Amino acid sequence: MPRVSQDQLDARRQEILGAARACFARFGYEGATVRRLEEATGLSRGAIFHHFRDKDSLFLAVAEDDAAEMVATVARDGLVQVMRDLLAHAADPGAAGWLGTQLEVSRRLRTDPAFAERWSARVTAIEAATAERLQRKREAGLLRDDVPVEDLMRFLELAYDGLVLHLAMGRPAGDLGPVLDLVEETVRRR
Repeated sequence: MPRVSQDQLDARRQEILGAARACFARFGYEGATVRRLEEATGLSRGAIFHHFRDKDSLFLAVAEDDAAEMVATVARDGLVQVMRDLLAHAADPGAAGWLGTQLEVSRRLRTDPAFAERWSARVTAIEAATAERLQRKREAGLLRDDVPVEDLMRFLELAYDGLVLHLAMGRPAGDLGPVLDLVEETVRRR
């Protein structure tokens, strides 16, 4: 029997995550049945659950991948850049999957205490990356100093949440660039 390399296993795992992201976005967590996950991935349940313990673990892996990518972007370029990237890819089906994942995470945070507890570390990582970047910008003299960093961080988070909701509702994304410019200007030193 031929051996499967780690690279092949990793590639298969990423394929499953991508297809599952689209399935969760389209049908929600409950609606993304195992049969639908099989159809979306083109794999049997055995092949899917060889990589993930169960559907909940698969959803959490999708959401964790999205959160890790967001943390990296925030640390490197800031939360406004995450919003700009979201706008740039709003028409992309992959972005719609990401939006769906974000909305499903929000719903599960409200309705599933066990999920909320497991997810808290991801929220902490995003908040820490945002706070660290804002603090660096403040120390460099680029960020306004008349408002606490925590308040600026919450302002940016609310703008982000509003953008996600706006896009998830299918509202147009084309005219929001100037709005993000305004958000960015609001936190800059005057």
